[in-house]
Amino acid sequence: MQDLKVSLIQCDQVWEDKKANLSHYETMLKEVQLPTDIVVLPEMFQTAFTMNAVEMAESIDGESVQWLKKMAAKYDCAVTASLIIKDGKEYNNRMVFIQADGSIQQYNKRKLFGLAKEDETYTAGTENTIFEYKGWKVLLQVCYDLRFPEISRNSVKDDQFEYDLLINVANWPEKRSLHWRTLLQARAIENQSYVIGVNRVGEDKNGLNYSGDSCIIAPSGMIVSLVSHDEHVVNEELESETLKEVRKKMPFLKDR
Repeated sequence: MQDLKVSLIQCDQVWEDKKANLSHYETMLKEVQLPTDIVVLPEMFQTAFTMNAVEMAESIDGESVQWLKKMAAKYDCAVTASLIIKDGKEYNNRMVFIQADGSIQQYNKRKLFGLAKEDETYTAGTENTIFEYKGWKVLLQVCYDLRFPEISRNSVKDDQFEYDLLINVANWPEKRSLHWRTLLQARAIENQSYVIGVNRVGEDKNGLNYSGDSCIIAPSGMIVSLVSHDEHVVNEELESETLKEVRKKMPFLKDR
């Protein structure tokens, strides 16, 4: 397992304006320190958190996924985000993890946000997505999933952990930012994994404000990086030895 270089893009989002958002990301991507291994963008990265699925949805082969593939190839890294995908008659809030060679991992958000009637618009996923990338086992999650620890419960068998890194992409309002920060730390501590949370900033069309608070949490629960309120590109490195040391010195998951 190598160390993993990650780049978090915390930004404002233009409501339902894909062209403007993609252009803005291209500008912010210039602040990524190369080489990097993963670039993380927010939930519904090119539309903001909208229930206008009929007009905003694309197929998995649509222009937004093609743009993500282009950026992954250009920066020779993986790029991950969520967006609205139409699959048959269903609409999903789908997280994609696209590698430089164009290969793609997909995850449909499992816990839909009832307060925003997300559950009336989108179809919930039923399974986790865990895969290996550069020696790290990665779990994908979207926003509200964070409130449900049972779906991120890590396990260990013969000293092999189910996952090493949880990535959550979000549109999480500032008025519940304490919950966001606390739950991200809790997920790291209880699962002895690195946790990355990427959230947006600014104000959306519904008048909700977002403080970002995008962060990287070590498996000990210590905050590696935290940025709030402003647009920011975070460039950090996840240390494999830190992960191994925490798990060796505090083998709590074996007692589960």
